[in-house]
Amino acid sequence: MSACAPAHTHQSHPPHSPPRTPRRRLVRGADLSASIAVFLIALPLSLGIALATGAPLQAGLVAAAVGGLVAGRLGGCPLQVSGPAAGLTVVTADLIHRYGWRTTCAITVLAGLAQLGLGCLRVARGALAVSPAVVHGMLAGIGVTIAVAQLHIVLGGSPDSSVLANLRALPAQLADLDPAALSMSALTLTLLLAWPRVPGRAGRLLRRVPAALVAVTGATVTAALTGLVLPRVDLPSWSSHALAGLPEGPGLGIAAAVLTTTLVCSVQSLLGAVAVDKLVAARPGPQADVGRSDLDRELLGQGAANIVSGALGGLPVAGVAVRSTANVNSGAVSRNSTMLHGVLVVVAALLMVPLLEWIPLASLAALVMAVGIQMVSLHHIRTVTRHREVLVYAATTLGVVIFGVLEGVVLGIAVAVALAMHRLAHTRISHAEKEGVHHVHVRGQLTFLAVPRLSRTLHLVPHGAHAVVELDGSFMDHAAYESLQDWQNTHTARGGTAELTGRRGRVRPSDTGPSAECRCRPWTPWRNHQACFAQAPATPVTHDLARGISSFQRNTAPLVREELARLAREGQRPSQLFLTCADSRLVTSMITSSGPGDLFVVRNIGNLVPPPEEKHGDHSVAAAVEYAVDVLGVRSITVCGHSGCGAMQALLAAEPGGVETPLKRWLGHGRPSLARMAGDHRVRPRLAGRPPADAVERLCLTNVVQQLDHLRANETVARALAAGALELHGMYFHVGEAQAYLLDAGGDGGAVFEYVAGAVGREAEQETGTAPELRSPV
Repeated sequence: MSACAPAHTHQSHPPHSPPRTPRRRLVRGADLSASIAVFLIALPLSLGIALATGAPLQAGLVAAAVGGLVAGRLGGCPLQVSGPAAGLTVVTADLIHRYGWRTTCAITVLAGLAQLGLGCLRVARGALAVSPAVVHGMLAGIGVTIAVAQLHIVLGGSPDSSVLANLRALPAQLADLDPAALSMSALTLTLLLAWPRVPGRAGRLLRRVPAALVAVTGATVTAALTGLVLPRVDLPSWSSHALAGLPEGPGLGIAAAVLTTTLVCSVQSLLGAVAVDKLVAARPGPQADVGRSDLDRELLGQGAANIVSGALGGLPVAGVAVRSTANVNSGAVSRNSTMLHGVLVVVAALLMVPLLEWIPLASLAALVMAVGIQMVSLHHIRTVTRHREVLVYAATTLGVVIFGVLEGVVLGIAVAVALAMHRLAHTRISHAEKEGVHHVHVRGQLTFLAVPRLSRTLHLVPHGAHAVVELDGSFMDHAAYESLQDWQNTHTARGGTAELTGRRGRVRPSDTGPSAECRCRPWTPWRNHQACFAQAPATPVTHDLARGISSFQRNTAPLVREELARLAREGQRPSQLFLTCADSRLVTSMITSSGPGDLFVVRNIGNLVPPPEEKHGDHSVAAAVEYAVDVLGVRSITVCGHSGCGAMQALLAAEPGGVETPLKRWLGHGRPSLARMAGDHRVRPRLAGRPPADAVERLCLTNVVQQLDHLRANETVARALAAGALELHGMYFHVGEAQAYLLDAGGDGGAVFEYVAGAVGREAEQETGTAPELRSPV
């Protein structure tokens, strides 16, 4: 699919670059409030992560400030907040243990240089090719390592550098608890878990204060009032702060350390940028100054931040999910919020040292331990289990816990490759006869490696028998396809019949010769469709209708009866409302790859949505929208226009006055689209890569954007958008090219939408500019 992106200039720009907007000197209120919220989260977490790594506590503040100022200014994801990340804790702790602090800072600088090199080579999107199971497994392994290490500080002891050593020492630590440290840790965790769950109106107000800040502040105040004696934050004078030194150690070890740091920093930052794009796209309201992330620029910004942080004696820097989520949810609209948060960290590091030194170390350890536990996500485990990649996830997690981050990632990638090869090569083929029908069941991917076994099994089917070949796999190469087709043709030529069924019972019947009935099927390519009944040109249309229904009853109904029976029992549960034109060439289920029950479709002339202020107009569309959103609970509404739209042609050609026919009255709902097209040319939507072919196509695109505005004015839609329960999408289908386009983020007021293309991880590129642009995924 594709997208609509803004463009008002004919200059060429690099792909994936966000739209350029005029510079604004003033800081907006939304950015200011968001920066404060992020700062209140970043301050305790930065100190806690520094404590967990064994680095000077000031190093966490340095990394937070540099991440906000340098990565925030230079990075390609405006709303991503960078700083010391929990995902880097294990890597940094191991480097400090092996090489010391000054060499660790030097490794951070070298990793930043490596990131700059990768950014210049424009390979950022290559990081997204890493299996999600490996990434989630890496984060889970890091989370387990963090949680086990910090548990010792929570209990009043000191952690070892090895996870296994920490586990072995845990019984002895449990026998020698420090009551003061344990009580402050328990209080921190209680506040951290309970604060987001405070009920009522008061709870909504209180939850504006970050739970991490409340937890650490509560423990600090309690420890001070009760006079508990326990280790606290110790920030030495900035004059004695250690800066980076020349790397000291074996060259191979330093190189491996740089590689590991670069890998973890880059992958975490790039995945975080993609996640931020999705958060911004799902956020209701205008997304001023926010464009799709430029991942190569983000890699350059992260590299520059690591160079500066390492040189100034700070921890490695990466994009941080917790802070980025808070930034987006707090309403930030530009990179100013990220930079302001860095300024606030600098102010706190210089002026708030006496207050920070009251914080108990056990409270920070409990906070970081909670972050580590959250990195082992049950959602991710369920996802990899559903996709049969739990082995990759488990191998990566255990590898990180036992051997280290780089070794764990390499082990996870190796297991992922081996699993893919096994699935590709391991195919089970069986033959059975049941009630005179010969069933050949193929489980797994059908490649040339399985062709000999497939051929032997198929030849077990007697001549003239009815055979059903069940293909339970998602891939078939050309050699296997040729083998199946050759056998099928031979078997049918000798009087037999053969059916090929897919994983969900879908059948592609063989074409055994000319037939009087229509052979067009939903699952086969369509060619010259009107010729299906060409053998009887004089046949009345009613006969064609009856012939088509008869063909459905014989060929298609047996295949879909079970699915339709299930839908009849369960009722309709569509996920989308699809509002499109009544044009006969628009086949909604085909262009959206949807099945029965997936779409709630509303079709009218011109895909129009009458404005809600027209009290005495047509209410059918508003009724359908209300029913879809309030009763069916659809998650998205798509307005789909198309090329060569007769309604738009009639709208352009309409002359004022004359007889008011029903068609004229209906097309009157499209006059706002005409007015919009006649407005500022700089914000007119266009197709990616070319301007509209003519005035009709320009009006078709403009009409999609205008009807989305009408939807936003609908009370039901506005309420669902405000609750985050609904998304709006614009779509344009070019009939002649069989190409679909989706509305992408632009600067045109309410028509600011973003679409992340591809369940396989590809994203549509975006041009720069200010007007909405429709983009193809190819």
